[in-house]
Amino acid sequence: MSPEHAARLAALVRGRKAAALGTLHAGAPFVSMVPYAVVPGGTAFVIHVSRLAAHTKDMLADPRVSLLVMQPEGEDVDAQALARVSIQGEARELARGSEEEREARGAYLARFPEAAPLTEFGDFSFFAIRPAQARFVAGFAQAMSLGADTLAKSLSAAS
Repeated sequence: MSPEHAARLAALVRGRKAAALGTLHAGAPFVSMVPYAVVPGGTAFVIHVSRLAAHTKDMLADPRVSLLVMQPEGEDVDAQALARVSIQGEARELARGSEEEREARGAYLARFPEAAPLTEFGDFSFFAIRPAQARFVAGFAQAMSLGADTLAKSLSAAS
């Protein structure tokens, strides 16, 4: 990945606050929206979700997930040329009070300070989504597959 593409990927992920989350719901695809943050080092995406939500139940039943972060429409860009990254990985609930949960909480609240009251609700948990691979489309005819290390390196460079 070129330095220019790495910078564009990092700007996309850092510039957006919500992603489409794909889970398996009773064996079928299910897509919802989640706010997300990235942990320092770029090795995981953090989401804060309620146990009442279908996507939380789905992740607990099958941790395989996908995230889609996309450039907003309306920027005078052809829809097929919109920058986007699809991330495939595994979601894991973080143990309350663990060092990993404290790091995730810090990253999430740095991005969403208004969410602090929700972190006190007993039915909400932090999940870390650890990427296995990603597909980054920087624009029309600029698609590339990335491993987890390349993705993390690109995201941590922008931290």
